[in-house]
Amino acid sequence: MFIVALTGGIATGKTSVTKVFKENGIPVVDADQIAREVVEPGKPAWKKIKAEFGEDVFNDDDTINREKLGKLIFDNIDKRRFLNSATHPEIHRRIYIDVIKCFIAGHNFVVVDLPLLFETGVMIQYCYKIITVTCEEDIQLTRLMDRNKLSEADAKKRISAQMPLELKCSQSHFVIENSGTLNDTEQQALQILEVLLESNHHWKIRGIILTTAAVFFSGVAWLLDYKYKIWSQ
Repeated sequence: MFIVALTGGIATGKTSVTKVFKENGIPVVDADQIAREVVEPGKPAWKKIKAEFGEDVFNDDDTINREKLGKLIFDNIDKRRFLNSATHPEIHRRIYIDVIKCFIAGHNFVVVDLPLLFETGVMIQYCYKIITVTCEEDIQLTRLMDRNKLSEADAKKRISAQMPLELKCSQSHFVIENSGTLNDTEQQALQILEVLLESNHHWKIRGIILTTAAVFFSGVAWLLDYKYKIWSQ
């Protein structure tokens, strides 16, 4: 099995692309969903956030007020770095676990939706292919303002906090231009899916894993046999 990373900028339309993969039976690991789960009340990351930011960023039911927290971290790079350090290790651990589950289930490849793939750099070395979803700057800004009910200034802060889209595109294997219609975006995603389905790379990965496992267990068997012979003398 191999990993395909799906990334892009905030509000460029990654959800529309992951929907195409899901509808065609491809497992998708959603980093944003995991990020919401690791900060649920009582979780270790939740406790760190509460200790650092206080009660002001929490709702009455102890869930995080994402709007208030977002405003704080996008106004202060040090606070943003703290939040990342508190959440990213657990997010990546959960991603690895979900990917392993997909491997055990026999899938040829898995799509990992990673908005900050290039910014963190943690998983790039494990990705066989990278897809970046992009769109025109004014469309991205409008979408973000409408979706999150943000002012233009706040929306621009969030966009500028990420790596420029053109740089992400230049480092990707596939680029989906999402400035047009939904149908156009879906067609681009289906074309990429067809290429991925034709790939035999998953056999190479499975071969490497099985060979490594065989060598390991052969070594263990030899060691146990060697110790048994010594004890038997």
